[in-house]
Amino acid sequence: MKVIICGAGQVGWQIARHLSGEKNDVTVVDFNADLVRRATDTLDVQGIVGFASYPDVLDRAGARDADMIIAATHSDEVNMVTCQVAHSVFSVPRKIARLRSQSYLDAIYTDLYRRDHMPIDVVISPEKEVAEAALQRLAAPATFDTESFMGGKAQLLGIVLDEDCPVLNTPLRQLSELFSTLRAIVVGVRRDERLFAPDPGDQLFAEDRIYIFAHTEDLNRTLEIFGKTTRKQERVVIVGGGNVGLGVAKALEARTERMRVKVIEKSRERAEKAADGLERTIVLNGDGMDMDILLEAGIDRADAVLVVTDDDKTNLLVAVRAKQAGCQMAIALVNDPTLVPLMGALDIDAFINPRATTVSSILRHIRHGRVRSIYSIGDAEAEMIEAQVLSTSPLAGRLIKETEFPEGVLVGAVMKGDKVLKPTGDLRMEEGDVIALFSMAKDVPEVERLLQVSVDFF
Repeated sequence: MKVIICGAGQVGWQIARHLSGEKNDVTVVDFNADLVRRATDTLDVQGIVGFASYPDVLDRAGARDADMIIAATHSDEVNMVTCQVAHSVFSVPRKIARLRSQSYLDAIYTDLYRRDHMPIDVVISPEKEVAEAALQRLAAPATFDTESFMGGKAQLLGIVLDEDCPVLNTPLRQLSELFSTLRAIVVGVRRDERLFAPDPGDQLFAEDRIYIFAHTEDLNRTLEIFGKTTRKQERVVIVGGGNVGLGVAKALEARTERMRVKVIEKSRERAEKAADGLERTIVLNGDGMDMDILLEAGIDRADAVLVVTDDDKTNLLVAVRAKQAGCQMAIALVNDPTLVPLMGALDIDAFINPRATTVSSILRHIRHGRVRSIYSIGDAEAEMIEAQVLSTSPLAGRLIKETEFPEGVLVGAVMKGDKVLKPTGDLRMEEGDVIALFSMAKDVPEVERLLQVSVDFF
């Protein structure tokens, strides 16, 4: 597949890394020569320096025979015009644009993206994706990471194992026998900063950060087995009243159960805008780093604090202060993945990586086969992939134990009709089934081969 990626920033670079690693023909376009050089030096991609929306630049990038264009520059308008030029001048079949401004994303204006208006096939909104991720973190307070799959019937949970976890030093095979009715599988383990897919004989140790794929109905039981208690979130403080904070506050207001939400925003203009857009939420104008403002928001009695300003270091420091003041749970927005290992030492419970959520969202629309959902884990180290088994797939008609999955791949669940089943060796995968697979990054190409479909399905 020939793909042009416009924008060589963090998101563009990650997408290029994924696609070039899977032997696609990738060209990266950016007006910043240093970013283009970084991409061409570290990845197997071609680079073009220039403005992505200029027809001659796209022509040099190979738009005449490109299969897809991904516009992920920092400008919404450049991304929109790039898709228009790709469509009108070069007839590029598939166009994906990252758009940040809420005005472009308002549901009443979706008609704008029709083929005969502004021909964008897929619109990705980082702020919306991040707000969704934040809501999922709040819904599962005992986890550091969580993502929904199979139409909400299953979830991927990230859990840190404590010293008092009741199932430490127990082989995973034995866990499956002890809890035979539990629809949950440990699919990934991070130990000493190394992420791997565990074998049935592997044991779990204190301080392991594990990923569990579980049926939604079994979530509470799963958390209890791994030594976690679930608690209700009633008081939430959001620090940062931009698009993400506002989106989360609005979603919490819309919930049936009443929650007491307060927003702290440093900019007076943004604080006023947030206050106008919210009904029951109290908005405070002040600096989240100021302990007096945090105490005014009731941080000492809060069940959770969500820190989503546009500065990583501010987010980490505010989260630390909130925990010290007595807040039960702290979630921080972190763009820089190198800061993630600090989370445990700083006692921050969960983080949201906007880049990972945006990359996951874009990859969902690129994959071969009937991929329904995809979630990027860690610093693009692994992926949780949900896909439909088609008649042309090597998986169709096979038992799980008969299938030669790569070493870094584990089946999380199989959905037949609307029923989510725990994967056992004797479970047969059939056409129409939906399968969830945990895969280390190096094994994704082999997973795509297993999910492979003929060209008419692409």
